Amino acid sequence: MSDDNENADPRKGITRGRMLLLVTALVFAAGIGAVGYVYLEQERKALLARDAADPTSELGWMFIDAGDVDLVIEGRKVYEANCASCHGLGLEGQPDWQKRGADGVLPAPPHDDTGHTWHHPDALLFAIVKLGGQEFMPQGVASGMPAYKDLLSDREIEASLAYIKSRWARKNLRRQEMLTNQRQ
Repeated sequence: MSDDNENADPRKGITRGRMLLLVTALVFAAGIGAVGYVYLEQERKALLARDAADPTSELGWMFIDAGDVDLVIEGRKVYEANCASCHGLGLEGQPDWQKRGADGVLPAPPHDDTGHTWHHPDALLFAIVKLGGQEFMPQGVASGMPAYKDLLSDREIEASLAYIKSRWARKNLRRQEMLTNQRQ
C-alpha cells in the first residue's frame, strides 16, 4: 500500500497528511501567540503598576538649564512670589528643617548648597513642585509642600527650578546634572 501523501496529485487539493501538518502548525502558532499575549499583558500590568508607584515616570527625562539667563530671571520672580515665604529669599529654608514639627510636618528645606535639593534629578524636582511633596514622602511622614499644578504653569515651575539651580556651587550643579543625565 502506498501512502496517499507520496502519490497525491497536487491538482486534487490538500491531502490528509498536509491538512494534519497545517492544523498542527496553526495550533502551535496560536499557542505561541497566546503565550506571547499573556507575557505582554503581564509586562503591561507591571509597567502600569510602576507608573502608579512613581509619579515622575510620566515626565520621563528632563533637563532644566540653569545657564539659560532668561529662564533664570523669570524663575527668580516666580521663586520670590511663590517659594521664598517658606524656603527663604536666600534659599536658606526653615530652621531645623530635618526635624518634624509638633504637627508632624517637616519644615521647608533649604534649596541652597546646604540642603539636599541638588541630590535629586530635575524630573523629580519638577514633580515635587507640581504634585506636592506628600506624593514622594514615605508612609507616616508628612510634607508641608503644596502642589502647584493649579497655580503655576510648567514653564513657571521649570523657571523657578532654573533659578534655584543657578544659585548652587559649580561642583554641586555638575553633580546634580550628572544625576539628572543618569536617569535618561
